[in-house]
Amino acid sequence: MSTLRAGAALVALAFIGVESASSRLKNGLARTPPMGWNSWNHFGCNVSEQLIREEADAIAASGMRDAGYRYVVIDDCWQTARDARGVIVADSARFPHGIKALADSVHAKGLKFGIYTDAGTKTCQGRPGTLDHEAQDARTYASWGVDYVKEDWCNAAHLVAPVQYAKFRDALARSGRAIVLSICEWGSNQPWEWAPPVGNLWRTTDDIEDKWPSMLANLDQNGQHAGAAGPGAWNDPDMLEVGNGGMTDDEYRAHFSMWAIVAAPLMAGHDVRTMSPATREILLNSEVIAVDQDSLGKQGMLVWEPAPELQVWSKPLADGSRAVALLNRSAAPAKITAHLSRIGLHTDSASVRDLWAHADRGRVGRQYATEVPPHAVVMVRVTPFATSRVP
Repeated sequence: MSTLRAGAALVALAFIGVESASSRLKNGLARTPPMGWNSWNHFGCNVSEQLIREEADAIAASGMRDAGYRYVVIDDCWQTARDARGVIVADSARFPHGIKALADSVHAKGLKFGIYTDAGTKTCQGRPGTLDHEAQDARTYASWGVDYVKEDWCNAAHLVAPVQYAKFRDALARSGRAIVLSICEWGSNQPWEWAPPVGNLWRTTDDIEDKWPSMLANLDQNGQHAGAAGPGAWNDPDMLEVGNGGMTDDEYRAHFSMWAIVAAPLMAGHDVRTMSPATREILLNSEVIAVDQDSLGKQGMLVWEPAPELQVWSKPLADGSRAVALLNRSAAPAKITAHLSRIGLHTDSASVRDLWAHADRGRVGRQYATEVPPHAVVMVRVTPFATSRVP
């Protein structure tokens, strides 16, 4: 960030009255990281009423809805213009029955409905942005039954992010409907410093790609800001790529595990209609989902690197246990050891459960070690024995 932009951001913080990262958005929403599906990663601009209905059907039928994936979000390219009154207009060819009818259809399946906009003059794909229409768009979205809005940051270079996003936050609060606000300015304005009282989630990274190095880069960047996250407001390393074909199943398991460890929103981005059994097994792993959705709301952190490209991450859970990811970023198998003291447990013995094998590994002493395949993870839940405390 340039000195000029940094100064502008500081002025903006004072203007909107942000106290600290411990002050989080109090709209009662997203008490755990949002879970759902977004159209962009797989379909880009190729969105339509028929597609969204079919994906919503598949989310309900596949078990994803019952596993917690509730938000169905249309990304960019649903809108075309504004009418004479300034009201945003959907593409009538692609959405012939309008957005409200589509939202009603999604709701009828026991799901929630989300939509996309942009803080600037135009969206990233050149459609109308929400600048100077914040109140009007918020009322329109509420009247359509929108439950979630993702607000992007294209064509907004002349704006000050904390001010602009707070303006839309306030517009949503006055809309008469409870709507999750997803801030998507790619971490370019250090949102972890000002976004917790403004949005329910905020991007900390560039757009993810369906590649192992991209996923790791987003994990690393997101991992620097754990203190900002908590119930109602979450760091967002971008949407899931699981099932889109650019990584192996081991890499996708690692991707999903690490998003759960860092309490990231779990927004799937594949074609649910053609989901493979392997993809379904990854996305519906209830034990890993429970880590992400844990009520304590703590973001896990990197606690040890025993060797280059070998990592141990730990996330505190509400019951006093720890979720631990033994991540092998290298191209060769490796033994990784998690010491109980390093993962935050002050005990000399604990029980270990493998969350991908769905198997108890028994009682261990002061450490747990296992072989981890290349580009893979072993994810465990470590529960201390209360009678075996170390001073």
